[in-house]
Amino acid sequence: MNTDQVVIDRWDKAGDAAAYGAALALTPYLAIKVSWVVGALAGVLPMGEGMTTSEFVALNTATIVMSAVGILVALALVRPWGVRIPAHLMVLGSWIGAGFLVPLLPYAIVGLVAGPEAGDEMPAWEATLIQAGFVGMGLGLAVALPAYFRRRWPRAMTGLIGDRPLHGPLVGWSIAAAGGLAAIWTYAALDTGMTLGLLFAFWALAAAVAVGCLVGGRPSLMPRWIAMTVAWLGSGSLFAWSAWKLPLRSLVDTGAPVWTFVIGILAGAVMLRTLVGGGQR
Repeated sequence: MNTDQVVIDRWDKAGDAAAYGAALALTPYLAIKVSWVVGALAGVLPMGEGMTTSEFVALNTATIVMSAVGILVALALVRPWGVRIPAHLMVLGSWIGAGFLVPLLPYAIVGLVAGPEAGDEMPAWEATLIQAGFVGMGLGLAVALPAYFRRRWPRAMTGLIGDRPLHGPLVGWSIAAAGGLAAIWTYAALDTGMTLGLLFAFWALAAAVAVGCLVGGRPSLMPRWIAMTVAWLGSGSLFAWSAWKLPLRSLVDTGAPVWTFVIGILAGAVMLRTLVGGGQR
């Protein structure tokens, strides 16, 4: 067996273990969210501050659906039935799921290590399981997705950054838009003290840089899969979190103008189109 095959086999084994770990890590989160919705509808669970029962149920039902899809996506990366799922569904599901979870890893890890804040309404064990679910799912997808894509679409994930430059309509606009959003969200985060916004700004900038490198096609010694992975996560973060924040603007203070989320959705979608359409060239 040659060296390249050994590396691929190790990638596959690591990806399989990470996929199972991701699904297992998020399962308690799903169970907790279901119990919250059931408790709210039964009138035995206190609502979040300033939220009605319908708003609380709607918000948590959305997270139930999202976590269930995340678990299915993780299992689809490793189980035989996963290859029978149409490619566009796997791409879209994994892109949105990774975009939600992986960018939040630093925040989730800090929260897990620090433990629940004093005065939290939920029990400490629930808060710990929720944080651990985010961390486990995010870490799992960060390893499992590149391994899966390398196996299913090897041409898109092999070679160097300068090989096979990507092309796509409006890709230049999406790069500029992501860079502009990074600056706006950084300013908003520093102005309001919402440090979580700095993570979204970082990933918007990372998407702009990574996609720019893949489009530019300049010779580089950096492996192509690194830039593809960063571009995938960054564009997914742009789309997923912008799409999440936009309809919830009246419930959650995001600290940034609404129109930035519209641009984030559009820029992320354009980048995905470029990565998918150009990755097979």
